Amino acid sequence: MAPSENAGEADRGPLSRGGLAAHPLFAVGAVLLGSFLANFDSRLTSVGQPDLRGAFSLGFDEGAWLSTAAIGSQILIAPAVAWLATVFGLRRVLGVPSLIYAALSLIIPFVRDYPTLIVLAILHGMLLGTFVPATLMIIFRNLPIRWWLPAISIYAIRVGFALDTSTSLVGFYVEHLGWQWLYWQSVVLAPLMALMVYLGTPAEPVNRTLLRNADWGGMLLLGSAVSMIYAGLDQGNRLDWLQSGTVVALLGGGAVLFVLFLVNEALSPQPWAHFNVLFSRNIGLSLAVILLYTLTSLSNASLVPNFLATITQLRPEQSGSLLLVYGALPLIVLVPLSIWMLRHLDPRIVVVLGLGAFAAANLLGTQLTHAWAREDFIVMVLLQSFGQAFTLLPIIILALSNSDPARATSFAAYIQIMRLGGAEIGVALMGTWLR
Repeated sequence: MAPSENAGEADRGPLSRGGLAAHPLFAVGAVLLGSFLANFDSRLTSVGQPDLRGAFSLGFDEGAWLSTAAIGSQILIAPAVAWLATVFGLRRVLGVPSLIYAALSLIIPFVRDYPTLIVLAILHGMLLGTFVPATLMIIFRNLPIRWWLPAISIYAIRVGFALDTSTSLVGFYVEHLGWQWLYWQSVVLAPLMALMVYLGTPAEPVNRTLLRNADWGGMLLLGSAVSMIYAGLDQGNRLDWLQSGTVVALLGGGAVLFVLFLVNEALSPQPWAHFNVLFSRNIGLSLAVILLYTLTSLSNASLVPNFLATITQLRPEQSGSLLLVYGALPLIVLVPLSIWMLRHLDPRIVVVLGLGAFAAANLLGTQLTHAWAREDFIVMVLLQSFGQAFTLLPIIILALSNSDPARATSFAAYIQIMRLGGAEIGVALMGTWLR
């Protein structure tokens, strides 16, 4: 069940050493901006890639690597963010990177040298990778327990909302403001998020005990391993998988580094993310359900926008209205309904309803033909919106209720791998099946 306001101290999870937020609304605002900015930025880069290739004068291959660098570098840092926030405090881990991120967002549209562009895209992605994990830490470390469910709901719907509004936003930027605003929106929003982090989270001293015993080798090995595997999966279909030495090197090298990470965690006196956390009560099952959610929601991310762009030849500003009206706007009603149901029903019932909606949408998608027009997707998009609102939030609640607060940083590391890597596994599998 959802956490009760009367839950004991053990149910709170890891609290900030500086105490609860003096201004919870600012903390919630930081969660809202951080989680949405991360997903919007990644999605805008993907949807707007044709416009970015033209603006930067890139070939198709160069554009594909730019996308891989921008999104794949997030997973290099994301697993370690919960530990970094515990040691250095959320102001340092989220506030300072957001300002640097805003500066890079301002500079990137002016760059025309491709190697420099790739380097900046990697740095940009690494900074962006701190946003979602750190904003999730704000909820558990700095918000009163009665704020948890609404705040987690904001975190949970960020994916669906970004998917359903990004297409319209790309169209608006390109048609009316200029492609540069695919980056420059962050120049406005990231400093605002930094301000809310400063106002909504307490100042915390550096935890020098944890810092002295840091498992830097484990963090570097895991981040490098999963980022290499991500890049191999992202480029696999384009380069024909094992026929490409680049893909083989990325996947093989990532696998070797991951094995070394497991050895490091087994031998380290104070492992950072020991893999035995996956065998804790229901944690492995929760991660498996998150992966299944990612796969079942893939039609929302790929089928509708890709079909409308590729088959019906619609521009983002033409197809985006469908996803905005029938995908994003219903979430305004469905998310409060999901919260109400979680307060009165077993979360497992809500999960089943959400996954059932995705199953119905995907079953409807099997009837797809080349004759479908934009309006034929209305029912499918509505079902996907229902699934987004009723699936991820109760999954997170179930995972939290069955997790050990003492092992929160280990669990958070694997959550971030599943969040970023699970989506790429689904896209790679789907691309291969379609070929």
